Amino acid sequence: MTPEQWAAIGRLVEWLDAANGQGEQETAMRLMKLAEESGEVMQAYIGARGQNPRKGRTHTQADVAEELCDVILTAAVALHRFTDEPSRVLDERIRTVARRSLPSPSPSPSPSEQEQAQEQKPEPETGPGAGAEPARAGAVTEHRTR
Repeated sequence: MTPEQWAAIGRLVEWLDAANGQGEQETAMRLMKLAEESGEVMQAYIGARGQNPRKGRTHTQADVAEELCDVILTAAVALHRFTDEPSRVLDERIRTVARRSLPSPSPSPSPSEQEQAQEQKPEPETGPGAGAEPARAGAVTEHRTR
């Protein structure tokens, strides 16, 4: 999220704190709100798929996207109850999940490593049978019986 988005979320937190207080009950309510918003995502998705034959298609993909944004926003508001640095905590979490889930980018070989790789390549064969594909280990070969 951008700094402007985090600032807007901070203002929403302040507004909610002023209206509802900051106790354990309010924390529980904000977490329950997150569960409610998740349910609304599923309701919109079911409606977008037309899963209920009596109702047909009642929602669009845009409705699902909007509800997902409500989940993200509600989670960001709730995150303020557990840290004074929600932006940093979210950023660290994203990095942790990406690091453990995504393959590591392989570094480009240095010029000296490229030279060593070239030196280790076998010389091309010449003469009769050159270029013929060698049999692979474990390859199935055809045997004919007469």
